[in-house]
Amino acid sequence: MYEDKTLVCRDCGNEFVFTAGEQAFYAEKGFQNEPTRCKACRDSRKANRNNGEAREMFETTCAECGKPTRVPFIPKNDRPIYCSECFAAKRQN
Repeated sequence: MYEDKTLVCRDCGNEFVFTAGEQAFYAEKGFQNEPTRCKACRDSRKANRNNGEAREMFETTCAECGKPTRVPFIPKNDRPIYCSECFAAKRQN
């Protein structure tokens, strides 16, 4: 169904492979556009978003299982917050 494609990174100009598996993932997620940057340039842009600083995390408790968890946003009382395991289980339902 999908075949590997060779694309050119818009930042560094190097060729990179957009694999059949990545194409299937993009289609599953509903992404319309192919990637325009290689993995190294994507990672570099992501690291530079916060000037290289780690993302601030906030401590909270999972509304499902009660174990402590960390989230990248300020928890509010109007919505339940889940640990990664409970969140993944909820998404599958």
